[in-house]
Amino acid sequence: MSNVFIGGAWPYANGSLHLGRLASLLPGDVVARYFRAKGDAVLYVSGSDCHGTPVAVQARQEGVEPEAIAERYHHEFLHCFNRLGFTYDLYTRTDQPFHHHEVQSLFLKLLENGHLYKKTVQQTYCENDRIPLPDRYVEGICPVCGSRARGDQCDFCSTLLDPSDLLEKTCAICGNPPTDSPTEHFYLALSQFQNKLIEYSDKKQGWKENAIQLTRRYLEEGLQDRAATRDLPWGVEVPVEGFHDKKIYVWIEAVCGYLSASKQWAAETGEGWEPFWLDKGQKLTAYYVHGKDNIPFHTLIWPALLMGTGNLHLPDVILSCEYMTLEGKKFSTSRNWAVWVPDILERYQPDSIRYFLIANGPEKRDADFSWREFINSHNGELLGAFGNFVNRTLAFINKSFEGNIPAGNLGEDWVDATMDLYQKAGALLEKGRLKEALELIFVYIRQANKYFDEQKPWVQIKNNREECGVTLYCCVQLIANLANLLQPFVPFSCDKIRSFLALGQPAWQFVSVPSGTRIGQLELLFERIDPCKIEEETSRLEIQREG
Repeated sequence: MSNVFIGGAWPYANGSLHLGRLASLLPGDVVARYFRAKGDAVLYVSGSDCHGTPVAVQARQEGVEPEAIAERYHHEFLHCFNRLGFTYDLYTRTDQPFHHHEVQSLFLKLLENGHLYKKTVQQTYCENDRIPLPDRYVEGICPVCGSRARGDQCDFCSTLLDPSDLLEKTCAICGNPPTDSPTEHFYLALSQFQNKLIEYSDKKQGWKENAIQLTRRYLEEGLQDRAATRDLPWGVEVPVEGFHDKKIYVWIEAVCGYLSASKQWAAETGEGWEPFWLDKGQKLTAYYVHGKDNIPFHTLIWPALLMGTGNLHLPDVILSCEYMTLEGKKFSTSRNWAVWVPDILERYQPDSIRYFLIANGPEKRDADFSWREFINSHNGELLGAFGNFVNRTLAFINKSFEGNIPAGNLGEDWVDATMDLYQKAGALLEKGRLKEALELIFVYIRQANKYFDEQKPWVQIKNNREECGVTLYCCVQLIANLANLLQPFVPFSCDKIRSFLALGQPAWQFVSVPSGTRIGQLELLFERIDPCKIEEETSRLEIQREG
């Protein structure tokens, strides 16, 4: 048995989740479900990022305190993740005392170890709004690629920035040019870790290609020291005399959530967090799951913080997906061009959403969500291949064998193919190649359907009832194993199968159902979605944008 830590990215609690963001989070749950079924010890944590500038911006726009915004969206996230079947061991939030204490402790450890230093810099200030501007409140032109960018990062070329780097700076609130005034801050000596991070990243085998390339680019350009504190009213206080009016910068604070959430989980459950963070002889693997825009924070900054504070386990596998577009256009919350997760959950099954985002998601390259593809994927693959095979097999047994699984024997070819599928799909899942694993399983499903069609049980039942029983027995065994193999991807439909066949907990190993087992109350796994919904949903999207 191995210990597996899985850290899911922390969404900003400033607005509803859209499908593009969900696509970057879902792989964490798939991997967690797989390792639990395999029998490994798993700790899967995440939470709501309640201190980011986007939360403060949203609060200012609504005329409320940031706490109110964070509270609203944190609970909405929890509701959505529960509806989607996410199996976090702990989903917490950054505006909790436990998190504040852990972040402050880490900050002081960095200071004690000589990785933080004071520096007087120019603070961007808006005379019109009479407030110092956090980095995300400052907009301008990226000096590297010439695109519009914020004062912390260019989303187009992924360059990490300071507001002073931007050209043609404006205040994101009022649009006026800001002024600069001197202020003192702590800086993280990121450049001190350059050589260690080169050595660390060169040895990593479990990173997605985008993480490898972007990390290499930063290291080749040379790491720059970065501000570790900011003049903000909302966040974790700096635990140093003379700095109590400042806050620890969110890019340091948020990634610390992986460790603080692990310790909070341990405190609440009585379990130990150490097996998932300290190398003590037993195999330990740490997965980090997020979008492309978060790569440098997980491959450079978080490892540097861990190196600077002690001997904690560094990230092993970086599952950093690419971007997802919507009907060929970039998701845009400001233009309301998005499919919002609470909204789609009101009308479609969570398994349909999960399946599409894995089978057609941005795992290796940018991908597009279209209502046509989503509905055709549901009808053609989930319903037409998987659901149809399960339903016609079990319904036939109900009709012709009084609901009792007939006697039979699964041929060696099928046993070997099934056991081989567990091995190959599991190996792909461990490497973060979820789409390939799912494709392999659906090849198996198509082979199972072909077997059913070739055996023709509707003919066999007339000519040789015993032979028909063998065919259906074999199909039931395939269905039972599909309930294991597909559990990480589409857990709700697999749970239904488990109830039909009286199966125990999902396990990543061959399973069989004894002859004579009575099928439980049967129901369809999936309903067909009328293709007219394509036009209806596309129109809804356009109306949403115009409204």
